[in-house]
Amino acid sequence: MYRHCRRWVLAACGALLLSGPVFAQDYPSRPVKIIVPFPAGGSNDIIARIVAQKLAERSGQTFIVENRGGAGGNIGAETVASAEADGYTLLLTAPPPLTINGSLYKKLPFDPAKAFAPVALIASVPIVLVVNPSVPAKNVGELIALAKAKPGTMNFGSSGMGSTNHLAGELLKGMAGIDIVHVPYRGAAPAMNDLLAGQIPFMFDNMPAVLPQVQGKAINAIAVAGAKRADALPDVPTVAETIPGFEASSWFGLVAPAKTPAPVLAKLSGELDAILKMPDVKKRLAELGAEPGTVFGHAFGQFMADETAKWSKLVKASGATVD
Repeated sequence: MYRHCRRWVLAACGALLLSGPVFAQDYPSRPVKIIVPFPAGGSNDIIARIVAQKLAERSGQTFIVENRGGAGGNIGAETVASAEADGYTLLLTAPPPLTINGSLYKKLPFDPAKAFAPVALIASVPIVLVVNPSVPAKNVGELIALAKAKPGTMNFGSSGMGSTNHLAGELLKGMAGIDIVHVPYRGAAPAMNDLLAGQIPFMFDNMPAVLPQVQGKAINAIAVAGAKRADALPDVPTVAETIPGFEASSWFGLVAPAKTPAPVLAKLSGELDAILKMPDVKKRLAELGAEPGTVFGHAFGQFMADETAKWSKLVKASGATVD
């Protein structure tokens, strides 16, 4: 009896040890859902659809992009955090639900540091300061002067409370010593629509979303928020050229539910590494003003931990909070 049980236990352990690699070889064997926690039409959505198309082509399976916006990305993130950890529900997101909202919201339905398994940094993108053409400001200095002339009356939009674009505006507010009013939207696309219509005078937004509008002269780009000028807009100065030390940028990363099998995570990371090196993908990202990511697995986890520390300081300094 003892020997029989021992053989059963050893067999079961062997099956478990083999199940990971076998599962990874078969993965994906059915459609995979990629949750984007923001509305369609924004930078997050654009990047996700590029990735989904390539993953589908390489695997022969369908990768479905599903937009679940709301609560600064928390609704979509919670969906993935509570999903089965099998690699068939993934989250492709900008920083907020992974590295910002933990400092911004008093209570979250998930723990950003524990609910997800890191897969890959997909892309890094500059943030651009853009204005409606009716705004008589051709540079950061002139925009600051306008804000100081009418304190508390100039609004700036963003893709939502706690977004990198919102915090870039708060950083400008603090470092320039101006009184401007934040208007949060349910995603970058609605905010851009109001900027185009002149309902808000200016906003910070990610390069992939603003570049077509700038090239079409529908809006004016007056500064890049990153540490250096962007290749896509080489003639546009940085905010730091007017306000030394100013820096804000964004990125997009892919994560899975915590406890997703390591072989599946490794397979996803390997696929994304190959995809981000493809000439056509690099070209498409460059056209959007984005740079392909080069950080995967545990290294991406450390990257997110560092980002969390950075953004928590800015959230605290801005005084921003969500009940």
